[in-house]
Amino acid sequence: MVVLGAGPAGLVLGNILVDRGIDCVVLERAERAHVETRARAGFLAPETVRILDRHGLSEGLHRRGRLHGTCEFRTEDGRFRLDYSGLGQREQHTVYPQQELVTDLLARFLSRGGRIRFGTEAVAVRGADGERPEVAVREADGRPGAWRARYVAGCDGRHGAARRSLPAGAVRHHRDHGVTWLGLLAEAPTSLDAVGYAVHERGFAGHMARTSEVTRYYLQCERGTEADAWSDERIWDELDLRMRARDYGPLRRGRVAERSVVGLESDVLEPLRHGALFLVGDAAALISPSAAKGANLAVLGAELLARALTDDLTTGNSEGLDAYSARCLTHVWRAQEFSHWMIGLLHGPSGTDGESLFLNSLRRSRLTSLRTSLSRQNWFAEHYVGV
Repeated sequence: MVVLGAGPAGLVLGNILVDRGIDCVVLERAERAHVETRARAGFLAPETVRILDRHGLSEGLHRRGRLHGTCEFRTEDGRFRLDYSGLGQREQHTVYPQQELVTDLLARFLSRGGRIRFGTEAVAVRGADGERPEVAVREADGRPGAWRARYVAGCDGRHGAARRSLPAGAVRHHRDHGVTWLGLLAEAPTSLDAVGYAVHERGFAGHMARTSEVTRYYLQCERGTEADAWSDERIWDELDLRMRARDYGPLRRGRVAERSVVGLESDVLEPLRHGALFLVGDAAALISPSAAKGANLAVLGAELLARALTDDLTTGNSEGLDAYSARCLTHVWRAQEFSHWMIGLLHGPSGTDGESLFLNSLRRSRLTSLRTSLSRQNWFAEHYVGV
């Protein structure tokens, strides 16, 4: 088995397969130091934690992660909080930075005897319709190489070799939501004990816990904005304004250690199986960060595929592999629907024409419903926590 990519999807898949005695190798383009430090998401759903528990992959997150169950919305009509973990006996998220999870998964994989090749870039997957597909690679020293296996798992993201190697029959569903964020990591403690969603006429702002000393912020910006176009002072002033710090208390400032531009897009590949090639995680479906589903879908998909591969390779039962795409896509589309709803809840057009006024009034009505309707709050809790 060849696994492309050492993110959550590839490393969960690799850990489960190695634990069940199935030989596999993980090919990763980056070096180990980069893999263990690249900052990504940090909210793990309860089902994700249970999956990691089942396979002995959760020691670090239980020791260092923090439970979280509250959202705070700040709007032109005031602020309100949702204790979503207390609605309908829902559960809590675990806040655990993705780079720490990846570090844990990698260490466990290697301790189980797993093989990983860092600095090895997959170029193409060939012969996926045959019994021994080949992964063409570029080795760390620049030389070409190749790996052959019974199956290949593409866990290498939306720009990886797995997607580039799909046959003409693959269908890509894509939507550009027309929204751009500055994604920021600030060396500052959290400023509120909740995930903060601020809706403002100047654009969205978000506050998400990461660690006791690092906080993730988002700021909606104009399309085409460069990551370094805004100074730290401008960023903090804009966060203060949009999160209404004058009304609800100042933000705890610190150095902006990392920044990136995030265009909110969604896409889904169908099917997720092409012969011996399977897509998992961001290679299968890209989901906007508005609903914190990406890493959770990656872990869920990895377990589904690991079960199916184990059945096929140990007992010859291929039913799980045949059903993998349909099963995984059921979860993907449910998450996409909620993500799309969240984007509409948090963003509105900036114009003053009739359509813009109409859409902003709808957004305001949705927020009012979320603040006042218990049934809407229960719906939110179910979809916000679940995958």
